[in-house]
Amino acid sequence: MIRLRTNSGQATVLTVLFLTVLVAMLASVLDVGAWFRADRKLQGTVDSAALAGAQELPDNSGLAIANALSYANKNGGGVTGGNVVISTTYIPNDTIKVIGTKSAPGVFSGLFGIDSVDVHGSAKARAGTLGAAKYVAPIVVNWKHPKLACSPPPCTGEPTVLEYEHLKNGQTPSNGAGSFGFINLSGDNGVGSSTLGDWIENGYQEEMPLGTYNTSTGNPFSSSHVKDTLTDRIGSEILFPVYKTLTGSGSNAKYEIIGWVGFHLTGLDVQGNNEKLFGWFTRVIWQGLPSTNPNQAAFGAYAVELIE
Repeated sequence: MIRLRTNSGQATVLTVLFLTVLVAMLASVLDVGAWFRADRKLQGTVDSAALAGAQELPDNSGLAIANALSYANKNGGGVTGGNVVISTTYIPNDTIKVIGTKSAPGVFSGLFGIDSVDVHGSAKARAGTLGAAKYVAPIVVNWKHPKLACSPPPCTGEPTVLEYEHLKNGQTPSNGAGSFGFINLSGDNGVGSSTLGDWIENGYQEEMPLGTYNTSTGNPFSSSHVKDTLTDRIGSEILFPVYKTLTGSGSNAKYEIIGWVGFHLTGLDVQGNNEKLFGWFTRVIWQGLPSTNPNQAAFGAYAVELIE
């Protein structure tokens, strides 16, 4: 009699080996995917924490660190005080770095002795004086306004008045006669009160760089559209350009813009010949490009960006 040899034992071994490899592959797919998502979540947390902290720079390093830690703790944690560092990129204390570390557990990988892995995240954000700004209103502020003289500028929350009646009669020396404190942000010919009012209401939609700008001729304060849009902005923050010099007169008058300042508008008096805006200056984080010039004039208007 001839006996047939069976391979069932070998088949069983191969089946077990195949299942083991299959489980290992499943562990790799599921756990590695979960670890990747944990890593991305932590990176998002440190990115946002760095941006939250940068909003207090360069003026208040202590509050910047506190805000970064607070944001991180409310959004998953993984960041300790020793992992938030303030440094200098262009101006003192303008940069914050946030490092995060968290343990991400495994599920199937625990069968192979891997209970968890550490995921890491690192982000660096910078606050810079505005070098170019969006959503600017076309009304200027003189750089020698007394409420811009605080250290750091401006004197925030202190009621003040912006006066424009003196400009139309010229300054000392006699420059700017016929100007009412409005500038042509676009450089287009024929910018009228309707466009100026829209810029007050919504801000100039393009990025405004530093430089020299022509005055807007006539008296925009006499326009009902300008008065209405200013009235609509009462109770809100407006970004005004800050000028250093005013030269020429009439349609040839030009303002040298050296920065921007936030202003909380509380009221206006534009009747007759005594045009005034009432409110107070504010420190603002605004949309725009942070300057890389360490000597850029600062009036409390900053932009923040992630740099790593």
